[in-house]
Amino acid sequence: MAEFKFDIVKTYGSLSESSKGWKKEIKLISWNQKEAKYDIREWSPDGEKMGKGVTLSKEEIVNLRDLLNSMDL
Repeated sequence: MAEFKFDIVKTYGSLSESSKGWKKEIKLISWNQKEAKYDIREWSPDGEKMGKGVTLSKEEIVNLRDLLNSMDL
C-alpha cells in the first residue's frame, strides 16, 4: 500500500462520537502536500487512526451546505 501524508490545517468540530470514542469530524486537511480540502471521517480517540471518509473541495462543501439548508428536516 502506498504511503500518504496529511496535515490537519483546521478542525471545525465533531458530528458524533461512537461508544469506543471514535469521533466523526469535519476538518480541513492537506493530503500529500496538496491544496487543503474539507474532510468528513471518523478519527480514533488518539487521532492516530482514521476511518473511511469523504473529501470535498470548497465548491462542494458550499453546495453541501446549501443542500442541507434547503432540506425540510
